[in-house]
Amino acid sequence: MMYEPTLESVRAHVVPDWFHDAKLGIFIHWGLYSVPGWAPTTGPLHEVVAKEGWQGWFARNPYAEWYMNSLRVPGSPTASYHAQHFGADFPYERFAETFNRDTSSWDPSQWADLFRRAGARYVVLTTKHHDGFLLWPSSRPNPFREGYHASRDLVGDLTGAVRDAGLRMGLYYSGGLDWTFNDRVIADIIDLFMGVPQQPEYVEYASAHWKELIDRYQPSVLWNDIGYPAAANLPELFSYYYNTVPEGVINDRFTQAPVGDGPPDPAAIMQAIAQGMLPAPPHFDFRTPEYAVFPDIKAEKWESCRGLGYSFGYNRNETVDDMLSPAELVRSFVDIVSKNGNLLINVGPMGDGTIPTEQAERLEALGAWLAVNGEAIYGSRPWTRAEGTTDSGVGVRFTRKGSDLYAILLDTPQQPQVTLTGLTIPAGTGVTLFGYGDIAAVQHDSGLTVTLPSPLADAPAHTIKIVGGAA
Repeated sequence: MMYEPTLESVRAHVVPDWFHDAKLGIFIHWGLYSVPGWAPTTGPLHEVVAKEGWQGWFARNPYAEWYMNSLRVPGSPTASYHAQHFGADFPYERFAETFNRDTSSWDPSQWADLFRRAGARYVVLTTKHHDGFLLWPSSRPNPFREGYHASRDLVGDLTGAVRDAGLRMGLYYSGGLDWTFNDRVIADIIDLFMGVPQQPEYVEYASAHWKELIDRYQPSVLWNDIGYPAAANLPELFSYYYNTVPEGVINDRFTQAPVGDGPPDPAAIMQAIAQGMLPAPPHFDFRTPEYAVFPDIKAEKWESCRGLGYSFGYNRNETVDDMLSPAELVRSFVDIVSKNGNLLINVGPMGDGTIPTEQAERLEALGAWLAVNGEAIYGSRPWTRAEGTTDSGVGVRFTRKGSDLYAILLDTPQQPQVTLTGLTIPAGTGVTLFGYGDIAAVQHDSGLTVTLPSPLADAPAHTIKIVGGAA
């Protein structure tokens, strides 16, 4: 169908099956901030905000991709680091010299191959972050900083490599913040919304960039961030996108704050951000909670976005102690999928495009687990409930595919027999343990008791398939 530039028309767009089926995407934060690659390891977003408030968060922001803003917060650890290592008068934009020199020999096929081995089905690249630096040679260059873009088409080169690897390509664009148009320092949560450029020149600039990205690269995902200028005609942009890429999807961060009235209601802001989300715009295909965990299945399609550690951009301060372990990554992923979510797990490459070993190892571990258990993940849908437990206290997450049910144990049981409490299946149902084969199962009033192979190799999670068990 053809979409008209109205909310009514674009709201008729249905989330395509590929996005429901994909489950795993790779987020890439890469830009000038990757050159210094530094931020304090303050801790998890929600915990820090709960203890110190938003001013505490922005003063010691662990998101290394916010380096330019953190640098301008008086007395911040980032400002001290910058003065010590580069000089207090060293301008942020000079990192472009190093970035462009070092990316000249970057090989995008190496990234694409790693993402494929990780089991990802799509990739989302930051084409412009809040610092305004472009990763493609736009026909609409930055009007305030000459040559403020990558010297090679990094967006196009990665798009080609990702599609050659059989994956879909999505694009991120910071429509809500651009510190070359509005240099307001973000020191508190209200600054986040007041920092959105509202001048007509930026409205035209950002929308022209989105259309250029759509025309050149036909992305499967439009991933905007922070918000969007209030005067922009989003139904027109969205209809343009859907008419160009009918199976594309749009995220939920095109929020438009009213001009002249300040930001949206602070209570609404805090309620949304408490769940890792911005207030929802009038139209979106999926929600994007950040570092969030939900207790139940969500009716709306959602995508959890998070770093392997506390940062999205490369942070040389982070060690394996600051990152998800491979087992934690697998279990978090399974939990998200069981509740109608996708996982958009981030990598933060160094300035020259090197993906740190610790990050690559976690992606490889996730891919190895999916190679055995992927049937329970790809193309699955939530069951009637997401969570369960065994008689020994091991957590269980459920997914389904058609009439088949998958019970994923979030640990390796230490006993040969395990009861999935409260689970009842039809008589004569076949039960299989992925990686081993058929296993014995007996129905009891308390649940389904299965006999596991001995020895059972240690793994982050084990999948039991129950044929017809979801009926």
